Order: sequence, then C-alpha cells, then structure tokens
Amino acid sequence: MTDPHHLLLRSARPDDLDALERFAAASAIGITTLPADRARLADRLARSAQAFASQDDSSGEEIYLFVLQDMASGAVVGTSGIAARAGFADRFYTYRNEVVVHASAALGISNRIHTLHLCHDLTGCTLLTSFYIDPAYEQTLAPQLLSRARLLFIAEFADRFSDRIAAESPGLADEHGRCPFWDAVGRRFFGMDYPAAEQLAGGRSKAFIAELLPQSPIYVPLLPEAAQWAIGQLHPVAELPFSILQDEGFDADTYVDIFDGGPTVEARVAMLRTVAAARRATLAAQAAPPPAAGASPWGLVANGRRADFRAVLAPTAPVRQQLALTADQQHWLQASPGQALRAAPLTLAPRSDA
Repeated sequence: MTDPHHLLLRSARPDDLDALERFAAASAIGITTLPADRARLADRLARSAQAFASQDDSSGEEIYLFVLQDMASGAVVGTSGIAARAGFADRFYTYRNEVVVHASAALGISNRIHTLHLCHDLTGCTLLTSFYIDPAYEQTLAPQLLSRARLLFIAEFADRFSDRIAAESPGLADEHGRCPFWDAVGRRFFGMDYPAAEQLAGGRSKAFIAELLPQSPIYVPLLPEAAQWAIGQLHPVAELPFSILQDEGFDADTYVDIFDGGPTVEARVAMLRTVAAARRATLAAQAAPPPAAGASPWGLVANGRRADFRAVLAPTAPVRQQLALTADQQHWLQASPGQALRAAPLTLAPRSDA
C-alpha cells in the first residue's frame, strides 16, 4: 500500500518525457492532450516549462503540466494539466443539452424532446487536462493529490486563469476505436473514423471539426439507439477522475463533447470545495514525525511557488495557522520554517458501496 506522505506533485520537467510517453501509450483513445507522439509531448513539456517560468502577464495560451512522483521509489506515476484558457486561439466547441417542447393544441399532445445545440459557451474557461494515473495507484490517495492540487495552483495564481473552469472526459469507445456517438454524428460530416479524427485534433482546438458539423440542433430521438445511450456516458478509464471532479462540485449535466458525446463538466472556481476550503498557513519550525498508519484526515499542502510548484498530502484537518510536515516533505516542497503555504482539507465523498 502506497504511503500517502511519500507522494509529491510537482511541475513537470523536460526529463519527464519518457514517463509522459509511457502514459500517452497507455491512455484511452479520446485523451488528446496526451498524444502518443514523442515530439508533440516534448513540445508540451517545453511550453509548460515556459509557462511556469514566465514572469510576463498571462496571455491565456499557457499550458501547465504536473507529474506525480512516488518519492519512496522515485517513480513518476501520474500526470495532470491545466490549459489557462480553452479555445485560446479559436472557439472551444461543445454540445449543450437542451429540451424543446413541441405541442399540438388540436391533438392535445405535448412532447419534450432532447436536443443538442452546437455552442462555444465555454470558450475562455480554464480547462483541466491530461489526467493519467498508474493503475497500481488508483485505489490510493494518489489520484486525489494529482487532480485536486491543480486547484490550489489555480487559487494561488488566480490572475492567470478564468473564474470559470471546465474539464472534458472521454466518452464511450471500444478498444478498436469504434465510437457510437462519433459514428452517428461526426463521421457523417467529416468522413473519417474516430481514432483518425482524435489523432488529427492532437490536443488542439476542435473548431475545424465543428465548422463541418450542422449548425442546427440535433434531435436526439433521430439518432441510432446506441448513439443516444452514449450521450453523457463515460469511458471506463474516466470514472475515477470524473468522480473526483463531481465531488469538487462540477456540474455534469449541461455540456457534452462534440467528438464522443462524453460529459464536459464546468463550475465556478470559487465554488469548488478545495478552493473554498483552502487557507494560508506557515510551516512550523519543528518537523512532524511520519504519520501513523491509517492516519486521517489528510489534506493538501502546496508551497505556493509558480516556477517550481509542489504539493504533498499531510494530516492537516482542521487547517491551523501553523502546519508541521515531516523533514522529507519540507525538503520535497523546498520549504523552510516560517514559509507561507496553502493548505486544504481532503474531504472525500462517501463510497457508494459503503
């Protein structure tokens, strides 16, 4: 069992390329921000390093990549990211779920019909991207740190991000790349299969796809049954990160992806649980002993730096004015006594099978 206090989330570096390439190869079709292309991944790492280091005002085109490292073994076991503004150079398209009412007074019939409206409501929102966790760590606290610590970074440097935030989740597709929603909608207007379209997108704007899609509403009852059922459904690999976002307070009912029909969640940053609960604290002079086995409750602690952002898990609840961390964690955070930290309790939703 992984010891939570040995986990470190940090800003990604160019020497993390091999790990990202491994994650990209293992990722499901539909996670276009982790392209299985070494050159593209190297470019994303370079752009991320520039974004973390830049002292200029944010332009909105920045991407920030993080990695999760198990300090006990030194292995990089996960990655996640942030795009400062969705659709920075173009519109960011999604389908918006709506209901239209068709009624006939003469027949006494009224029907509520589910429709999909192509929109760019989320253009300019901050976008959470690139989540991947080594399967061996899925049942630990590692995914919580990997996903939620990004929100502490956003809270710390709020002027670099939107006050509205979104995240795409991959929808249903099988191991051969067959995607019910794409086959019923996108393929009819773009003439290629789902994997080819995703590879062409390669993590960039999907506006080139949207430009060929019908601008009029799509009446869902006219779609094949498999495509109707796929709308808003998750690929199995997305269930864990999606559950974390839902627990944070993201809304999953309004938007779906234009490629695979997977849910696109959105929220106000200030309303998210981690952001709302985050507090300032200073690092105590005396190091804490390693937490006892089964220690709880845990919290997130970040060093508050942009160029070398780092975050760990530690017993923090309730968040006090001073926090005591182990000597190792102080070293991993590159923090010294008296330094200002940002901390938030890690309050997990009850398990549905409990």
